Amino acid sequence: MMRELREKTKWVMVIVALTFVGLMVFQWGMDISGRSAVGRTGELGRVNGEPVPYDQYNAAYQALYDQARAQYGTAQLSREQIREIENRAFDEVVNEILIGQELRRRNIRVSDSEIIQAAQWMPHPDLMQNELFLTDGQFDISKYQQFISGPSANEDLLRQLEVYYRSTIPRSKLIRQITSGAYLSDAELWQIWRDRNETVTVEYVPLNVSVLVPGSVEVSDSEVREYYNQNKKRFVRPATARMTLAYISKAATAADSVAAYQKALELRQEILNGAPFAEVAARESDDPGSKNSGGDLGTFTSEQMVPAFSEVAFSLPVGEVSQPVQTEFGFHLIQVRERTGNQASASHILVSYDPGDEALDALYVRADSLESLAGRGGIERAAGAVGATFRTGVVVTADAAYVPGIGSAIEALEWIEENRSSPEPTQVSSVFETPEAFYIVAEEDFLPAGQIPLAEATPEIQRQLIVDHKLEQARTIGEAIVAEVRGGKSLEEAAGSRGLTVETAGPITRLSFNPAFGQTNAVVGAAFGVPVGQVSNVVGTPGGLYLVRPTDRTEASREEFEAQKEIIRQSLLYTMQQDALARWMEDIRREANIIDRRAEMRVGRATGSSAL
Repeated sequence: MMRELREKTKWVMVIVALTFVGLMVFQWGMDISGRSAVGRTGELGRVNGEPVPYDQYNAAYQALYDQARAQYGTAQLSREQIREIENRAFDEVVNEILIGQELRRRNIRVSDSEIIQAAQWMPHPDLMQNELFLTDGQFDISKYQQFISGPSANEDLLRQLEVYYRSTIPRSKLIRQITSGAYLSDAELWQIWRDRNETVTVEYVPLNVSVLVPGSVEVSDSEVREYYNQNKKRFVRPATARMTLAYISKAATAADSVAAYQKALELRQEILNGAPFAEVAARESDDPGSKNSGGDLGTFTSEQMVPAFSEVAFSLPVGEVSQPVQTEFGFHLIQVRERTGNQASASHILVSYDPGDEALDALYVRADSLESLAGRGGIERAAGAVGATFRTGVVVTADAAYVPGIGSAIEALEWIEENRSSPEPTQVSSVFETPEAFYIVAEEDFLPAGQIPLAEATPEIQRQLIVDHKLEQARTIGEAIVAEVRGGKSLEEAAGSRGLTVETAGPITRLSFNPAFGQTNAVVGAAFGVPVGQVSNVVGTPGGLYLVRPTDRTEASREEFEAQKEIIRQSLLYTMQQDALARWMEDIRREANIIDRRAEMRVGRATGSSAL
C-alpha cells in the first residue's frame, strides 16, 4: 500500500479533476489480473481453463459499441458492424486474461517502494497535461512532486494512482522481458542509414515482351497439367455468389442538404439572440470529436482544415459567428476565439447532411416495402415500385465482398449459402442494412469454397504459361544485348535495333519507388551493385525484365550518420519492440486453449444492450 506516501499528505478536497481511464501499456484490456469475478449471467468461454466473464466482455463490448456509434454518427449499427464489435470485444478480454496468466506464470509483481518511486517520478499522462504542472507550456516535475506530496492530494487521488501503478508497472516489466532481445549494432544501423541515404542514377532498358516476342506461343496440355499439379494452392476458390439485388441508398439528397442549411441558419440566429455558442454546440453539433467540449477545435493551422473551412476561419473577425460554411461533412458555424499568423483557435457547430427523423422514417418504410413487395412479386418489380436501384449479375466472394452503393455484402453471401441448405429456402432475402444502404438479394448462382477443377483453371494457366514462355525468349534477347554492349556497341544502339528504348531514373535510394521497376527489388540491387558505367545482366522483377547501367552514385555521409545514430537507434528499437509484442501476443493466442461459447449462450446485440 502507499501508506508512506499517504502519511505525508493531509486529506482535503482535490483541486484537480482527473479521469483515470487506466492507461494500459499494451492497450489490451481493463484489469491486470484477468481474474474478474464471473458475472451473474455466467461465462462466455474459457482461456486455458479460466472463465471469460460476461461482465468483462460486456464492458469491452459497450466501450467499442459507443466508439463505433460516435465514429459513424448513427444510433444504429449494421449487423455486420455489430458482429465485428462482438469479436473485437471477445478478443480483448481473451488477450487480457492471457496477459494476466503470463504475469502470474512469470511471477511478475510490484512492490510498495516501486509504486512510491513511480508516483514521484513517472506521473500519470493525464497529470502531465494539466496546466497546474506546466511552466512555459512544459511539464514541470517539481510542481508535480510538490502537489503529490502536499495537502492537495487526497486519499482518493492516491488510491487511484496506486491502482494505476499496480497495473502499469507489472506490464512494463513484462514488456521489458518480452523485448529484451531487441538490439541493433552500429553496423546494422549504418546499413539502414545507407539504404535510406545512398543514391544512384541509372539508365535502364525495359525488355518489352510485346515488342521482343510478338504473336502467339504454343502451350501443350501436359504443360498445363504439370503447372496445375505444382500450384494447386493457387487454384482454391472462396465461396462465390452471383446475385440479383435492389438497394435503397442512405446517401444524403438535395432535400437533406437544404434541411441542413436551414437548420444551421436557425442555430446561428439562436446564438445571435444570446444563446452561448458552446451550449448550442453541445446540444446540436454532429461532430462527436468536439461536441462534448462545446465545439472547441483547439488551435490549428490553415493546412489542417479543408480549404472551405480554413478560408472562413482565417478571415472571419474574431468573436463573430460565421454564416453556414459548406464542406463535404455538412454545414459549419464557426467562431474564432483567437488568431495569430497561420494559427487560429476556434469552435464550430457541424450540421451534417444526415437525413432527419422524418426522412429516416421514410427510408425504413421504403425498406420494409421493398422486402414485402419482393417476396410477392420479385425484386425487379419491387425495386421499381419503391424507387430502389436494381442490378443483376453482381458477383460477391468471401475475399471481395464490396459492392458499389452498398458497401460490404458479406451478409448476403452468407445468407445465400445458408439458404441453400435450409429445409425451407426462400427466393428473396430479408432486408440487409449497411452504413450506405438497405438492400435485398436473390441468388443467381453459387459456388462453395473449394478446389477449382483443372478444366476450369486451364484458361488462366494457359495465359500464365504464354507469359512465362515469352519472358524466357525476352531474357535470351536481353542477354544478347548485354553481350553486344560488353563487346563495344552502345546500349542505345543495341537496344534500339530491337525496338527498345533507354530510359533514366534517379537519383534514387535503395528504398525509393520507381514507377517503372518498383522498389527494393533485383533492379534496385543491380543499380547499386554494378560498377558505374557498366551494364548489368538481365534482372527481373514481378513487373518484367530489365537491363541496368548506373551512371552516378553518391555515398551516404558517415558524419551525418554519427550525429543522428542514437536517434535512429531509438526509433528503430521502438518499432522492433512493437513487432516483438505483436508476435508474442499472436504466439500465446495460438498456443492457448480458447473456448468460445458465445453462440451457445445466444448473446444478442441488436440495440447495443446485452442479453443472453
